[in-house]
Amino acid sequence: MDYTIPFNKPTIVGKELFYISNAIHEGDSAGDAGFTKKCHAYLEQTLGVRKALLTTSCTHALEMSALLLDIQPGDEVIVPSFTFVSTANAFVLRGAKPVFADIRPDTLNIDETQIERLITPRTRAIAPVHYAGVGCEMDVICAIAERHGLAVVEDNAHGLFGKYKGRYLGTFGQFATQSFHETKNIICGEGGALLINDPQYVERAEIIREKGTNRSRFFRGQVDKYSWVDIGSSFLPSDLLAAFLYAQLEVHDQILAARRRVWDYYQAHLNDWAEEHSVRLPPVPGHCEQSYHMFYLVLPSLEDRQRLIGHLRDNGIQSVFHYLPLNMSVMGQKFGGAAGDCPVTEDISDRLLRLPFFNEITEDEQARVVAAIKCFDFSGKGAGSHH
Repeated sequence: MDYTIPFNKPTIVGKELFYISNAIHEGDSAGDAGFTKKCHAYLEQTLGVRKALLTTSCTHALEMSALLLDIQPGDEVIVPSFTFVSTANAFVLRGAKPVFADIRPDTLNIDETQIERLITPRTRAIAPVHYAGVGCEMDVICAIAERHGLAVVEDNAHGLFGKYKGRYLGTFGQFATQSFHETKNIICGEGGALLINDPQYVERAEIIREKGTNRSRFFRGQVDKYSWVDIGSSFLPSDLLAAFLYAQLEVHDQILAARRRVWDYYQAHLNDWAEEHSVRLPPVPGHCEQSYHMFYLVLPSLEDRQRLIGHLRDNGIQSVFHYLPLNMSVMGQKFGGAAGDCPVTEDISDRLLRLPFFNEITEDEQARVVAAIKCFDFSGKGAGSHH
């Protein structure tokens, strides 16, 4: 069906096509050309990370982190059950077993109090996900990792330019991964980045990303020819995508400000309604500065959630649910996951609904969404629909 208000609409900020045509006219549209380098420098300088490397997706950035950590068959990696499959899959591809942790009932981030009991002699890494761009409790998670000699890989697909205790998300773990998929805040259609905070991994990361060759060193004049020196794959996006991305990164402050307005509008206009109907709005702890990635409702029941999705659909508004618990998935069960393992995830997953959220959604459109929500009949008796 055609929604008059879609869930997502990718936003063009202005210079994307100009930069893409520049890249084409430069005659250099493969990976690691001019705009890729500009993106790398921008991310490194803005976030203060040791090295940023663009990848074709956040999934590929996660796969690179698994290669860099030399994850082997039989290793274990702790991931939240409430996340996208890539968080687990990247390690599973190397033969690791994902160990599913439950989430906190407030922020829906990995429950840091549950991590330690999941650690075994085979655990190699923890992969926290900053859900909705609100930071996980990184102080506690990093302390646990240090105590047990584990790596931390931040899945920061939602959280670029968000902060935890004044520090950018993505700067805590050995690695962090970013997504520039068209549903994210800052986009290039498909794309990602690996952020490296631990300098010992920088050189090998360049090699793995360049099909296992020392091509980067060759181009810097550090070796006189390049050859195959390690395992690797082709993780480089085209410079055309980097050109698109650079146009967005340059104005990331404006994008964030636009999204903040959207988030604040929903929060202000739904707060009383939510309290009245025992609906939960997204909490943001005082020590977190979020990235304004999404706005969701946690409804009293699965039935309410499904009916509200239908009600909004009848009003031309697209709303969606989010992750299904990985511990209950077909693959998750192959790794020993079972229903009941992650009660908070299993409960929240059934009740969460995400509202339309994109940079250019207008206040009028948001007002329509809010009005449709407010005339939803929880009893299920009235039609409750108005056009």
